[in-house]
Amino acid sequence: MRLVLEGFTKRFGDTTVIDALDLTVEDGEMIALLGPSGCGKSTTLFAIAGLHRVDGGRILFGDRDVAGVSAQARNVGIVFQNYALYPHMTVAQNIAFPLRVRGESTAQMDGKVRAIADLVQIGELLERRPAQLSGGQQQRVALARALVREPDVLLLDEPLANLDAKLRMEMRSEIRRVQRQTGITAILVTHDQVEAMSMCDRIALMKEGGIVQISEPAEMYDNPADRYVAGFLGNPPIAFLEAEAGDELRLAHGPSLGDAGRLRGRGPVVLGIRPEHYGPCKGRPIAGKVIMLENHGREDLFEVELANGGRLRAILPAGSGVGLGASVDWGIDLERIFAFSPEGRRI
Repeated sequence: MRLVLEGFTKRFGDTTVIDALDLTVEDGEMIALLGPSGCGKSTTLFAIAGLHRVDGGRILFGDRDVAGVSAQARNVGIVFQNYALYPHMTVAQNIAFPLRVRGESTAQMDGKVRAIADLVQIGELLERRPAQLSGGQQQRVALARALVREPDVLLLDEPLANLDAKLRMEMRSEIRRVQRQTGITAILVTHDQVEAMSMCDRIALMKEGGIVQISEPAEMYDNPADRYVAGFLGNPPIAFLEAEAGDELRLAHGPSLGDAGRLRGRGPVVLGIRPEHYGPCKGRPIAGKVIMLENHGREDLFEVELANGGRLRAILPAGSGVGLGASVDWGIDLERIFAFSPEGRRI
């Protein structure tokens, strides 16, 4: 099912939180609404679900405008972060609940429940109650309940927020597997960039009720639209340094990095430097001191303070021999940096 938002507007009282937002989710696509708290991503999801009234624009399921249709009349499946399972019901009863509300026969329900339970790999848990399940198992039940009704659209509202790190990784791949296997159109709301980048075909990065950039994860990481996008994606995060671009590119109150190239004559700029683009043998050496060192097993993360007060991060293979407090002369790969105007616009 193709989903289209045209000029979607939402107000709470006199405050407009979403203003004329446009978004298209193609049939079978999984897209992430990514952004910080308060950016409007959950508001958008709840409007698609029919839980929020729309104050302007259209919400199209295929060719059908559902903006004025009740939540009960929209064929959507929703998975919340708190699972919302009925504690007095068994797993099978929880999964079957939407079918029972729809008035399906017991035989129909039993067949569908067993099929969807097998799909999400909880077929052996059907007689248990939620209190007897782990967090990951409860989330699978919630996913099965959302899918059993064969919805046009699957909506996922921070579905992994209550799981530990290991379970989050497991459920990321499981949800993506099920979405691909069923071919359902899905929208994931999350503030976690790793979830968005690993689970979705495209990301819509939001800020203050609007979409700043929408693209495939790798494209957004490699070609951010502005400083906000560059700063939001990336872990460890990107570093920003003020610089001056004349004939040479020179750090503010610091050394020259070399020929300014395409930035020649731009004047004041802000450079965005990801950790993988700073380190030994990457460019003209810049004196600095290691002020933070984290061992991540296969690699080490460094934070280096430059002589001009700026700070950069670097990732090196573990066992590099560089310790905390060491003086380093590492460089920046000028071919891979991003440049922004002082206002944050991409140059």
